[in-house]
Amino acid sequence: MTDLSDLPPVWSGRRALAAWPLVPLAVALALWGYAVRHTDVSALDDFGLVTALHPAFWAGLAVLTAGFWLTVRDPRRPGGWPAAYVLGLLVMERATQAVLYPTPLYAWAWKHDGVVDHLLTAGGLQTAAEVGDMAVYDQWPGFFAAQAALVRLLGVDSAAMYMAWWPLASSLMLLLPLLLIYRTFTEDRRLIWTGVWLFFVANWVGQDYFSPQSVAFALHLGVLAVVLRRYGRSGGARRRGQAVWTAVIVVMVTAIVISHQLTPGMLVVSLLALCLLRRHRDWVPAVTTVVIFLAWCLTAALPFLSAAMPDMIRSVGDVGGNVTTGYGTTPTGTGAVATSWAARLLSGSVLLLAVAGIWRQRVLRHRAMPLLLIAAAPLPMLVASSYGSEMIFRVLMFMLPGAAFFAAAALLPKVRTLAAEASPAPPGPAGSARRSAVRRALAAWVAPVVLVAGTLAFVPSYSGKDRINYFPPQEVALVQRLFDEAPEGSLVVAANRNYPLAYASYGEIDHYWFLDDERSHVDRIVADPAGTLAEDMAGVDGPGRAYLLFSQGQLANSTMNGQLTEARLTGIEQSVAASPRFRRVAGNSAGTVYELRPEGGTER
Repeated sequence: MTDLSDLPPVWSGRRALAAWPLVPLAVALALWGYAVRHTDVSALDDFGLVTALHPAFWAGLAVLTAGFWLTVRDPRRPGGWPAAYVLGLLVMERATQAVLYPTPLYAWAWKHDGVVDHLLTAGGLQTAAEVGDMAVYDQWPGFFAAQAALVRLLGVDSAAMYMAWWPLASSLMLLLPLLLIYRTFTEDRRLIWTGVWLFFVANWVGQDYFSPQSVAFALHLGVLAVVLRRYGRSGGARRRGQAVWTAVIVVMVTAIVISHQLTPGMLVVSLLALCLLRRHRDWVPAVTTVVIFLAWCLTAALPFLSAAMPDMIRSVGDVGGNVTTGYGTTPTGTGAVATSWAARLLSGSVLLLAVAGIWRQRVLRHRAMPLLLIAAAPLPMLVASSYGSEMIFRVLMFMLPGAAFFAAAALLPKVRTLAAEASPAPPGPAGSARRSAVRRALAAWVAPVVLVAGTLAFVPSYSGKDRINYFPPQEVALVQRLFDEAPEGSLVVAANRNYPLAYASYGEIDHYWFLDDERSHVDRIVADPAGTLAEDMAGVDGPGRAYLLFSQGQLANSTMNGQLTEARLTGIEQSVAASPRFRRVAGNSAGTVYELRPEGGTER
């Protein structure tokens, strides 16, 4: 008979200690689950999701961050726990909106869904003579062709069935290349995982939505990971297998080039920056990227580039175009201004932390110099183009992998590089013990406070404009009905393009957004709404019709971005509703559709 007292305890103290990180992680996710079940998004204000979220969400995010910091700094913890916390962060950051909102966010995501749908319907690429300005997407079709294939493979009606979850999926795509890049310079898991955490916290720019940029950015990091790890060697180690890795680079670069206009340029400047260092002076990746990029620009993309080149040349050196404010580009209202400043402060704090990390951790200035060059490489692009006033945001995003790494170094008392781990550190001078104590105190108190504050600041930076970006089911249904009933050759007029399905059937339906017109013409519309809009909408050949759409998304975009106030936009709709030249054909709580009557006011 076995004496039960001789058996080892089922739950030993060592096992309990090893599993302790599960407690804050589980508590955080439980609070998140409770919060999303008790959050109402039916009446968002100018602060977007910030004021709508249940307080349990904020508590869960704070608990998650504190648990991560305690876990990542403890060398006794298994390496898988920081990864589990980062995955928990991605769920709370990138999956919350998908769970809360019944429809996908972002007008641009809906636009890209329209491009995929058009590609499926048309069965191939089309020219500018067939689809006008939208032909630019047919000249960079990689992402859309892949999504069309995925739609067919999954057997769903459209990409809208899964694009709400794309921010989470695209963020997960970034995780592996980011880890490979960081592990090139250190095996200090505190530095690696804190850098990863800061990267995702500071990546509020919003390019993780259903877009070519989201995939191109992941491939961009993939190319950099290969170059840093396989082309940064010397002697035989550098030559062995280089042909295979060059083939891998060719595949990834080709996918980038055929999918996105800007990312190849960012990749080129990053690879050229690496060539400044002797140990990374291998021109094969840079030359390969340039050749593929130029080949595409001089063939498939040539029609667009030929037409756009004069404007591109004029924009060179226009740094002010990246910070221009004014009509349609100025955050307006307390919520819009506050969330914009939250984003600026978050980015500025991470960049300042990166500078502090470079200054404090002297060993990184040499050992991680390639990553420092990669972080600085996108800056010249600010002078090259304004990219529709978005270049400053794209530059920030491409700088972030390097900046987050050095920012993480600022939060740690001492970091180890691969070279430092290979040999013991020399004894420090007198007084080093006191400085070490100061660093430990900094890590114990200041660092976790900074990390929690930055993590919480992500929410207003990323979700503070959800009143603009969210389209309720009623608005989606209204616009869907409009395009289902509009005959081929019709014209759809709206205040701006911030509504779902704005580019549906763009091969058969024309569009006009009157707030995008010259300011003088907008003033004419404000002075005489019904008369001026009737003139703008006249001349549509039968069987096409002219429709005017007012919707909730347009109103939010106009008022929060400094176009027209709610009173003026409402006045325009009231003038149209009272005019005998228009008739109301559809409407619900999210908007209204009017049709322009034919000359003489008779019904069609």
